[in-house]
Amino acid sequence: MINQFFISLIVGIFVGGAAGYLGSLMLTKRMALVGDALGHVALPGIGIAILLGLNLSLVAFLFLALGIILIWALELKTSLPMEALVGVVFVISLAVGFLIIPGADLETALIGDISQVSSIMAISAVILSSAAFLITNKIYSGLILSTISSDLAEVEGIKTKKYNLIYLFLIAVIVALGIRVTGSLLVGALVIIPAATARNLSKNLRQYAFGSLLFGALSCIFGILLFKITNLPAGPLIILSSGFFFIISLLFKK
Repeated sequence: MINQFFISLIVGIFVGGAAGYLGSLMLTKRMALVGDALGHVALPGIGIAILLGLNLSLVAFLFLALGIILIWALELKTSLPMEALVGVVFVISLAVGFLIIPGADLETALIGDISQVSSIMAISAVILSSAAFLITNKIYSGLILSTISSDLAEVEGIKTKKYNLIYLFLIAVIVALGIRVTGSLLVGALVIIPAATARNLSKNLRQYAFGSLLFGALSCIFGILLFKITNLPAGPLIILSSGFFFIISLLFKK
């Protein structure tokens, strides 16, 4: 039981930290609802993984990747904003997911169950979360510049569409991992709330980015500790912890 607790804690720290860091970009790019929607896009994959006994995060990622490619392709083909396209794919995926996920497993799919994370899953989460952080860190300034001015970014040699696609795939990785932590219903909050908290307290971009990472990790630590003490579901407790940090940050807003 103790070993499982520490496995859960490690997964929470790495996934929560990476989610917060990527979330700082999502908030800056005004894509706050995208992270939440992508969690629901994964629902059909979760259902198939449960029915066939496959790796949940892997199948969820495959569906997320397909959803992102579809959204990206539709954005190139139409004049509709990304938020609208994400909304269309989101509601269709949500409907399909509810139809195929067995009733007994629906709660786990929606709010997660970090106590079931295996050692192999933990190692994968550490590696993938670290890779997502490092890649995002490498393209961070380019994405920020493209948000300020896409024309200026092009002049600087930044391939905006390529960077955005890479970023969306990294979000898909973190959302797929986060589903095991907070479930598909709450994973968007794992990405957004730490970034919102850090924005309230930051004086510059560096503080904002790494503050988001810190609050993401701390939210998971406190939520998992509360889970061990109360035996209530960890997913909601992690999000409530994150919400608590956000409320406190309002008192010290810069």
